[in-house]
Amino acid sequence: MSAIIIDGKKISRDIRHELENQIADLRREGLIPGLATVLIGNNAASVSYVRMKKKACQDLSIYNECIERDASISEKELLSIIDGLKRDSKIHGILVQLPLPDHINEKSIFDAIPPEKDVDGFSPVNLGKMMLGEDCFLSCTPAGIQELLIRSGFPPDGKHVVVLGRSHLVGLPLANILMKKAKGANATVTVCHTGTKNISDYTRQADILVAAMGKPEFITADMVKDDAVIVDVGTNRVEAPETERGYRIVGDVKFEEVAEKVRAISPVPGGVGPMTITMLLQNTVKSAILSLTRQ
Repeated sequence: MSAIIIDGKKISRDIRHELENQIADLRREGLIPGLATVLIGNNAASVSYVRMKKKACQDLSIYNECIERDASISEKELLSIIDGLKRDSKIHGILVQLPLPDHINEKSIFDAIPPEKDVDGFSPVNLGKMMLGEDCFLSCTPAGIQELLIRSGFPPDGKHVVVLGRSHLVGLPLANILMKKAKGANATVTVCHTGTKNISDYTRQADILVAAMGKPEFITADMVKDDAVIVDVGTNRVEAPETERGYRIVGDVKFEEVAEKVRAISPVPGGVGPMTITMLLQNTVKSAILSLTRQ
């Protein structure tokens, strides 16, 4: 393997050390950052994510309130929970874990979270500010990808970034963040998706390729150029009868094969995943700091 491994765990730890100092300053002001997580149903992946977020809060002495409800909860009841958290001065960030049950309108939930507590960066106000280049809470995974690139020594400035995927959670916000006229951005961005023909024609042009399609090991060595930097956002469960669990987790990139060719690559797990949670914590601390100016 010749590629540099982009270590999301290490970079995440570095950012959390920086947050420790900010949290200590807030505590001297008598303020403890607070994050509320709302979990609806018992989706195994969601339960795991919420558990990891809770532990991350504990590690940084961030107050965490986890509200769990059965999947049968009505949209009205969920909106009532959000309304209570909106009014709670102990809570600086509200995260409603996705996915939600089919009978609950996701957009209605995002609309109900006040922008100043929208640490996931999904509210229309924060998305609009992001589009305009104004200060706001950025979506955690895209913001984490930007930090991953900058702190690993592969800033996107002046590079051609090809993003595979146009979801409102990753692809679209990432494209907007990286094309901004700002240090750590200033990239030329191409977004590919299910409607893109001859996708390899684009992936082979990428200085930085971000794979966020949710297709296991879709990107192979012949689809990338030699000196490319690869960021793998995929988290896919594939059958592996030979393992104790019966499955293994792989990304959207055929890691071993591609790593022999490119300049740098992020692994799955251990790449983008740790950064997503860390950016959530960073947004929560930022919200707590901003709350002091509103008092």
